[in-house]
Amino acid sequence: MSIWWSLHLRRDAASVPLARRLLLGTMETVGVDPDISFDLSVALSEACANAVEHGGGGGIPDGAEEYRVTAYLDGDRCRIEVTDSGPGFPPSTVARRRPSLAEHGRGLDLIAELSDHVRLRNRPGRGAVVSFDKTLKWRDGALLKVS
Repeated sequence: MSIWWSLHLRRDAASVPLARRLLLGTMETVGVDPDISFDLSVALSEACANAVEHGGGGGIPDGAEEYRVTAYLDGDRCRIEVTDSGPGFPPSTVARRRPSLAEHGRGLDLIAELSDHVRLRNRPGRGAVVSFDKTLKWRDGALLKVS
């Protein structure tokens, strides 16, 4: 069994806790280990905060005030994507392989630390995508637990 959901959110700070609470509620309901849920919710909060702060003004008038969050729970993996309509990442950020101590970009480093795999990509003329995934651990009696 697998589930997924997608939200279209306004680029407003109030949307960040909304996305986080939905993710935490979903994971609690299906029986994901609370530590894994917490890690993913913090990573999601960082990705959403980046979309709110940097995700507009990419020359896309209809989507400039929105961003999208999609979460997939499938088997023993959770994959989350945050897509915005901003100018995209600088090439050096997309190519970066190791965390940095720079003032900007620490949220991306935190996402990398809290997840198993992170991918940053630009959609030329359409914005940026942060996707990350993590192997799930389950509580006893979990609804979606992989045997």
